[in-house]
Amino acid sequence: MRRLIAVAALAIAATLQLGGSARAQQTYPSRTVRFIVPYGAASASDITARLFADRLSARWGKPVVVEDRPGGDGLVALNAFVGAHDDHTLFFGPAGTFEVLPYDQDTPPFDAKSDIVPIVCVSEVVLAVSVPASMNVNTLDELVKLAQAQPGKLNAAAASGISDFLLFGFIKNMGLQITKVPYRDIMQAPNDLAADRIQVLATSLAVVQPLAHAGRVKVLAVTSDRRAPAAPDIPTAKEAGYPALTFESLFGLFGPRGIPDDERKSIAADISSVANADPAIGKRIADIGTIKSIRGPSEFAASVDQQRLRIADIARTLGLKAAQ
Repeated sequence: MRRLIAVAALAIAATLQLGGSARAQQTYPSRTVRFIVPYGAASASDITARLFADRLSARWGKPVVVEDRPGGDGLVALNAFVGAHDDHTLFFGPAGTFEVLPYDQDTPPFDAKSDIVPIVCVSEVVLAVSVPASMNVNTLDELVKLAQAQPGKLNAAAASGISDFLLFGFIKNMGLQITKVPYRDIMQAPNDLAADRIQVLATSLAVVQPLAHAGRVKVLAVTSDRRAPAAPDIPTAKEAGYPALTFESLFGLFGPRGIPDDERKSIAADISSVANADPAIGKRIADIGTIKSIRGPSEFAASVDQQRLRIADIARTLGLKAAQ
């Protein structure tokens, strides 16, 4: 009898162990995953998201759907992501989209620091400072000297978020008198730059590259800490003598508040695997003016925190205070 009880106990234990093992092997995802992107079709964000969505769909055996939600300087996409409260709905875009919100919004609709959790960085968006080719200005130093010689005569524009903070923080810190021109749609600015209606533009390299290749725009420098593979002849701002214009515009995947650490690590590992296994991903990312930069959850979160500190410094220069 005792032997029968012992055998039964072992059988129950084995069954429980197998059940626990099966649960442990149930990996993310369990259903369709949505990538919410803050820009429209054919943007660098959209292209990058779709590159990974296609590979991850095959790897996970579950659909990965990319949803472009442009508008409101990223708020449309961010609200859709945060409002979903779902670990299968992820935000795929630049960290700068939400890092500047406390300074741009009197009452932000969510707490970016706790509601948006870094999962994995995939690339660095290369930002660029450009001028009209007709200005015959070839370096940042020449631009600064021209602005000093002609106070109030130059106009400047920048993409919302990091580009705007970085450029106008730099202008104020240098004591330059350059007029800010606001745009409802920043995609109109490159053509205005080429036509010399504005004289300085800070935006992604990808946006101005076609006009630069056509000889209508001159890209003076990129703000990344290394040269862009797609434009190796363009110096970094640091190389040009203006390290204050250096900024890593990190682009990656973010999850909602409360997403388990093991899920973050699993997603990050899968992103890293597909990125390293397929050379076409790195090449395509470089072709659209970005730099592949895979960083796991801890490293990515630390990088985002460092950026927040840098943005806070720039905000103080601009006289801006974070919403409480």
